[in-house]
Amino acid sequence: MSSSLEQPIREAAWKLGFGACQFTHAGQPDRFSAYQKWIQDGMHGEMSYLDRHQEKKGDLQKVLPGMKSVITLATSYLPPESSAPHPETFTGKVARYARFEDYHHVLEAPLKALCKELETLGGKGHTHLYYVDTGPIMERDLAQRAGLGFTGKHTNLISRKLGNWFFISEILTTLKLIPDKPEPNRCGHCARCLEACPTEAITEPFKLDARRCISYWTIEYKGSIPMEMRPLIGDRVFGCDDCLEVCPWNRFAKESERMKPVYLERLHQPDLLEWLELDDEGFKQKFRGTPMIRTKRRGLLRNVCVALGNTANAQALPALEKARQDPNGLIAEHARWAIDQIKKRLNSR
Repeated sequence: MSSSLEQPIREAAWKLGFGACQFTHAGQPDRFSAYQKWIQDGMHGEMSYLDRHQEKKGDLQKVLPGMKSVITLATSYLPPESSAPHPETFTGKVARYARFEDYHHVLEAPLKALCKELETLGGKGHTHLYYVDTGPIMERDLAQRAGLGFTGKHTNLISRKLGNWFFISEILTTLKLIPDKPEPNRCGHCARCLEACPTEAITEPFKLDARRCISYWTIEYKGSIPMEMRPLIGDRVFGCDDCLEVCPWNRFAKESERMKPVYLERLHQPDLLEWLELDDEGFKQKFRGTPMIRTKRRGLLRNVCVALGNTANAQALPALEKARQDPNGLIAEHARWAIDQIKKRLNSR
């Protein structure tokens, strides 16, 4: 049985640069109760936005009354091979997704275009609502139910065609579309992601404690990073890809024609001493239009200080001494910690 619209919609999505397009029904996400338990256990840390609108996440009719289907879409963000020379000074790691212009903005235009295509294909008179990691919906669970991928043991979605490196977006619609079959889990006995996590944030297969995740501490958390977490952060200044990088399904990952033109080579191996010199305006100019603007200057330079403190290299001390005088107390405190760490390690040699 087919509504005859599914294949034309897929073809329209591919032409717009999406790597995959799947469909599911508008019923409650299968893991909604598990999500509620995860929130109740406090594993979301201080990400209070995850606790909001639970009634909508459990009942999509409260998001879009009359909706019948969800179109789930994948967009690869595999970065191109870097050709830039390695900086001679201190470098840090930025999560792969953040080395592009902000995907929320990049994907907005093709999503709007696909909504217009829906009207052309037979959706005129229907309502379509698109989201890019912004709405009160459980997009990962909807995407798995639609067959876009399967949830790995690291709790991220894995595609047999795109590996780990892809964004999820969706269109809620009052159109009645034939649902695709859910994607079964294909992790098997593999546990590479659990073994790779530097902080043991994946407490067991399919269970993440965000309060131990480096991405949480370097992106979401706004305050002083706990002392016990700082050495574990290493040289990561925005996010962490360790659990994603080791997944064997990445051998199928591919570049996206949609994201390739907005790749920012300068974020591949950033010069941390240069970043530590940024004032507020310099920070805004360098990171405007990227996901990294989210941390604000105080958050990013806090992370830079931690990364430099983990180097044990005396050459970072002059820059850190200057940062210790920063009027922002968060930056100054982490600079002091970094200086102490470097001096302690040097004295112990």
